[in-house]
Amino acid sequence: MKITRLSTFIVAPRWCFLKIETDEGISGWGEPVVEGRAHTVAAAVDELADYLVGKDPCNIEDHWTVLYRGGFYRGGAIHMSALAGIDQALWDIKGKALGQPVSQLLGGNVRDRIRVYSWVGGDRPADTAAAAQAAVARGFTAVKMNGPQELQYIDSHARIERCLENVQAVREAVGPHVGIGVDFHGRVHKPMARMLARELEPFRLMFIEEPVLSEHYEALREIALATSTPIALGERLYSRWDFRRVLAEGYVDIIQPDPSHAGGITETRKIAAMAEACDIALALHCPLGPIALAACLQIDANCYNAFIQEQSLGIHYNTTNDLLDYVSNREVFAYEDGMVRIPTGPGLGIEVNEDYVRERATVGHRWRNPVWRHADGSFAEW
Repeated sequence: MKITRLSTFIVAPRWCFLKIETDEGISGWGEPVVEGRAHTVAAAVDELADYLVGKDPCNIEDHWTVLYRGGFYRGGAIHMSALAGIDQALWDIKGKALGQPVSQLLGGNVRDRIRVYSWVGGDRPADTAAAAQAAVARGFTAVKMNGPQELQYIDSHARIERCLENVQAVREAVGPHVGIGVDFHGRVHKPMARMLARELEPFRLMFIEEPVLSEHYEALREIALATSTPIALGERLYSRWDFRRVLAEGYVDIIQPDPSHAGGITETRKIAAMAEACDIALALHCPLGPIALAACLQIDANCYNAFIQEQSLGIHYNTTNDLLDYVSNREVFAYEDGMVRIPTGPGLGIEVNEDYVRERATVGHRWRNPVWRHADGSFAEW
């Protein structure tokens, strides 16, 4: 079997899909994207395609190694996301060729379902409590919300209080036993992050996410000492080498690699194993589309330390299209009792509605994240 073509599709709301075709009629799908840089990643896929056309798609480890190491300059969001989508599609092909889900090719399942959480509120949460209550009514046992708005290095306590009020409203709305994740989104600098982590302690959160940007990982020590709440981080790390230093420090309790950013299934599985050796939990990042979620679930099935899965159904970014729009077997993501079953079909286990993908790709998107500024006019982290 030989690879014959790689085609990318820019589709709403902010995704990029990849189809890899072979001379035996078996095709695989991946989701190579950086939110806000979809066209750039698609261009990187096109460049990497030169090496792949004519190759056997089943030699995944070798292809990964060459596509990572063979370009001399390596790593980072664009390169690793392009490689991630290719890797996902190659696993999809191999699973379909062998008639097995990817999780079986990785060694078999340790679980048949995994807990999921629902996003509530938007970038600037307002009616978060009502949204959280509605998510629980739909069967979710955990929710995640954005915590603070933009914060200066040293900011007023009023902004801290506003975040605390939002979290308190959600806790009161859902009761004491629903998991709540609060995403700092890298918006917070060390002094305020330490304060905010301590102030959130009474709400018994499931985790706080990205209390500081990953490049400031050395600040995690001080933040960890200020709170007993588990700390999650990793959506902006792209390889096992990026994660190595964070795992070695020991101040992160949950890692969140994204299999559409961190080199795909091949690399994310290795990162997960490194974390397991450090007794650190896995909660894969995935505010993306159905192909990305399917890839995540195949990894979750195989990783003992996976405990919860992010998913984008109803997320505030999905205003034009949502998670299920691009799959023919919509029942594959059946949510029940706060969990979703691992897809058992061959490959990634989903059937992409290619006709609809092609239709929406004629429209495309130019999604960009907002640009925020502080009151003094300086740039604020989103």
